[in-house]
Amino acid sequence: MAFQEGLTVGIDLGTTYSALARLDHDGNPIVVKNADERTITPSVILLGDDGQVTVGPSYERMSVEDPSHIVEAVKRQMGSQDYYVVYQDKKLTPEFLSALILKKLKQDSEAVCGPIANAVITVPYYFNDLRRKATQDSGQIAGLNVVDIINEPTAATLAYAWIKGELGRTDIEANERTILVYDLGGGTFDVTVVKYTPTNFRVLATDGDVMLGGLDWSRRLVDHLSEQFVRKYGDDPRQDPEALLTFTQECEDCKQQLSEKSQVPVSVYYKGNTLSVAVTRGDFERMTADLLQRTRDTTELVLQQSGIEISELDDVILVGGSTHMPSVRQMLIEVAGREPSTDVKPEEAVAQGAAIHAAILEAKETGGQGQVAEAIINRLKSVNTQDVNSHSLGVKLTDPADKTKKINHIMIPKNTNIPFTASQRFVTTSDNQRRVHVYILEGEASDPDACTLIGDFRVLDLPPNLPKGSPVEVSYKYDSSGRITASAKELTTDKEAQAEIVRESGLDSKGLDAFKTLAEQYHVE
Repeated sequence: MAFQEGLTVGIDLGTTYSALARLDHDGNPIVVKNADERTITPSVILLGDDGQVTVGPSYERMSVEDPSHIVEAVKRQMGSQDYYVVYQDKKLTPEFLSALILKKLKQDSEAVCGPIANAVITVPYYFNDLRRKATQDSGQIAGLNVVDIINEPTAATLAYAWIKGELGRTDIEANERTILVYDLGGGTFDVTVVKYTPTNFRVLATDGDVMLGGLDWSRRLVDHLSEQFVRKYGDDPRQDPEALLTFTQECEDCKQQLSEKSQVPVSVYYKGNTLSVAVTRGDFERMTADLLQRTRDTTELVLQQSGIEISELDDVILVGGSTHMPSVRQMLIEVAGREPSTDVKPEEAVAQGAAIHAAILEAKETGGQGQVAEAIINRLKSVNTQDVNSHSLGVKLTDPADKTKKINHIMIPKNTNIPFTASQRFVTTSDNQRRVHVYILEGEASDPDACTLIGDFRVLDLPPNLPKGSPVEVSYKYDSSGRITASAKELTTDKEAQAEIVRESGLDSKGLDAFKTLAEQYHVE
């Protein structure tokens, strides 16, 4: 997408916190402070009366509001057709709600930096095509020209290499380094192994879980306190939305304090009764041990899939606020055999890397438009990145061994270097067939129902009187940002057939315009 006149920024659109960064004149990625003078903004939306929307309200403000007016962790719902919030008789989708967060970041930053036009927005590596498209839509609704979507670990690696003084340097020895990026945010998790030199970045393997993050650690504390409350007083505060909100806020605060303290006193109140307990770090680690084990299993799997030995790791990078938990660091020492790096700030590295990636794209396309020093622009132009796909891309076919069953036939396996194109020949299943209907799947399972259907691919207007078994070539392509396209050709007459992608999610131009208009009606505080 072409760059527009105005500032170019990088945005970390997080489950619990979000941040916006830009490069200064000397090329340093600076996280821009919001109206509260903080570098991170809570990804929480308070839908008030008369179109008054507050993004990132304080706990004190949230405690006096109707819980049904508060939207949290919407990132986990990105790409979902089934999730929406009804507000002023309108159905607000995850794309629109996320756009309100982006609008807040844009507003606050423009008060400091001036008009913002272009943005690179980050996503977890494990986001599929539907979630990536939804994220891109959110940026457009918020009034941003989204020039790219970048994977969070890739962004963090760019920030790490910059902070180490290596990024884009052609005047130093191009030694290849291997790092592991462990990204545990508020709501999502992934781990990635990257090889890089100052000018080339290459992802070897990645895996993760879009439904695992710090929120799940907090919920274990909520359950722990609630069950104690039930045993003592007979009432379950989780059944009351207001009480649940209060308990969650207290437990989130307790979780954060346990990263620094060995014991934290907690008092919770419900129906005239107060429960006061002391939660120890050991208690907390025991009740969340299975969650940490899930991240360990994934980390060990990715190391195995990357094909590198532990001894070959040069560094371990921590990304995401949840990596402040001491148990995370200790687990990684056991797995990787080394102390994780402290060179980058876990909450800021992703936004910083997105800003660097945005500047790289801008430098290559426009020359940087004078926002960054010429020497820095020349460094940025020399940087190239190569990712892998986080999900296999396949097609639903009839099982050759059992004509009554369907299977997922994988065309582009997981952890393939992208951009990548694969073409395979299939055949028509009946005489005089005029169209072929292909289901595009993301996932590794052989059962199509266990995969994600990301769209239909229809090959139309096949030549008349084609015999059964006539070949049709289907091509799938992953581009460098992880987006997917498809095409097809009927080979008997060697003529191109019409191809159409019908997405199961994502907004068309009419839907985007409608949401843009609606977003302009809401005053975001």
